[in-house]
Amino acid sequence: MALFIVLCSTTYLGAQDISLYQQFNGRYDYTAIGNTMNTAENGLIAPCTILTSSSANLNLSSTQNVVAAYLYWAGSGNGDFNISLNNIEVSAERTFSDALDADRVFFAAFADVTTIITDQGNTDYTISNFDLTSIISPYCPTGTNFGGWAITIIYEEDTLPLNQLNVYDGLQSVPTFLSITLDNLNVLDNEDAKIGFVAWEGDNGIAVNEQLTINGSVISNFPLNPANNAFNGTNSFTGASDLYNMDIDVYNIQNNINIGDTSATIALTSGQDFVMINNVITVLNSQLPDATLTIEDYIVNCGDNTIEVFYTVYNTNSTAVLPANTPIAFYYNNTLIGQTFTNDDIEINGSENNTVLLTLPDDADTSVIITGIVDDDGTMTGIVTETNEDNNLISFEVELLVIPEIEVLSPIIGCNEGFETSTYNLFEALEIYDFAEEDITFFTSLEDLESNSNAILIPYDYNNVLYPETIFARVASPPCYEIFQFNLIIENCPPYIPQGFSPNNDTLNDWFNIQGLYDIFTEHQLQIYNRYGNLIYEGDNNTPWYGIVNKGLNNKGKTVPVGTYYYILNLNDPNYKPFMGWVYVNY
Repeated sequence: MALFIVLCSTTYLGAQDISLYQQFNGRYDYTAIGNTMNTAENGLIAPCTILTSSSANLNLSSTQNVVAAYLYWAGSGNGDFNISLNNIEVSAERTFSDALDADRVFFAAFADVTTIITDQGNTDYTISNFDLTSIISPYCPTGTNFGGWAITIIYEEDTLPLNQLNVYDGLQSVPTFLSITLDNLNVLDNEDAKIGFVAWEGDNGIAVNEQLTINGSVISNFPLNPANNAFNGTNSFTGASDLYNMDIDVYNIQNNINIGDTSATIALTSGQDFVMINNVITVLNSQLPDATLTIEDYIVNCGDNTIEVFYTVYNTNSTAVLPANTPIAFYYNNTLIGQTFTNDDIEINGSENNTVLLTLPDDADTSVIITGIVDDDGTMTGIVTETNEDNNLISFEVELLVIPEIEVLSPIIGCNEGFETSTYNLFEALEIYDFAEEDITFFTSLEDLESNSNAILIPYDYNNVLYPETIFARVASPPCYEIFQFNLIIENCPPYIPQGFSPNNDTLNDWFNIQGLYDIFTEHQLQIYNRYGNLIYEGDNNTPWYGIVNKGLNNKGKTVPVGTYYYILNLNDPNYKPFMGWVYVNY
């Protein structure tokens, strides 16, 4: 509910605007008790004395359950902010001030006394240790000496209609005109609609244009509160007319509020009497929902700008169902980043949990503030009229999980095992770090690493699939991870040349198997000489030597006899000189 205050005056000093303090939506109503500290109405012929204690009785029915009790006290001077209620010390939680001029200042104070009232229940309540005796002397000649207190008690009762009860407070003088506009109403029934107030320093003997109007109509509570003397030292709840220099009044306004009204204007005027309004309460049968939003949790993934937000929409402190499809919008830097809706009707005092995925722009900071607004169609505009349009917004901070820049490691070198393949222990790339192997996972693509899928299963015995090939390592570093990258390099390592073989067709060691030669050094040339220095064999990558002669004039195609033979192996690789040595052939 919006509240607009208009005060027309330039005469008085200080003051705090009357504004909404608390709102209750449901089967609520209120009563008020209190008493003056003045022994008579102030004025030139009145005694300049004041009490330090006074009492009032509270008598609620057994069906009326107290939900809140607010104590207001006020008087002349700068303030007595520590008093007692039924011998329990009470200190001001909020204070107010006003002034006629530099020499005539006034105060008011507030304390929540709900616990005291609920503990003690129906009984006499006495305010004591409220002592303005030494303060009032300068105020008496101008009739501005006063002190008093009031307790506003809000209660819940099952037989009441669904009401909206608003508690406003502050400290504003009513020298000429004070206007309060209540917006966002949905008046379904005007029965028992009421307005009440606590006012200080009103005088029964001064009645110059003192009026209370609702929607332009003057209201009264005759004979206690005549239309032209609203501030006259009375208590509407008890019928007392000796509440000197204070008023606890309530007015029935059902004839001034119409069914279907969406707003109401309340005006207070005083043509001469200096009156300070401390508390205003309205009770209207207005049935509206009240959507509020809380953020329960969120999930972010490493290196991802997408946020999963867990939220709850509430319809507490309301008097009607919050309809399904109430929109919810989320903003970052005033830019819409996500929308959703409520799924179902949310009953009074009900709630609904759900999640939404939000995507931040790529240039978002690592720490961001996101604003969520319920009843927002994505243009910061609501579509549901609520009891309170000012409580739809919540902001929350999100810390993104940033992955450090990819660190490029030195390559791992493997020996060519043919056709540009090799076998690697991938852990060797990270040997310079003290990482536990169970914290390391290897992938052949950055995409697989980021999704943590298709990991290399046997990293200590890995055969490259491509050449060249880049490997990505994901190292756990809670709450996120680090990324390393390295290449697999293949070199033609020196071949291993055996010192013998036995070409006897037993399928074991039947040929001159020079390991690391064939399909690796594909341009090599192999020459075999007998002990006389004659060339008996010459071969290449396609013709390994099975001990058969293919050079010379004699014995071509025949197997060589047992003996020692000499070889010259020219790899035709600039990194290697020809290998020369002997090999023993046996059967």
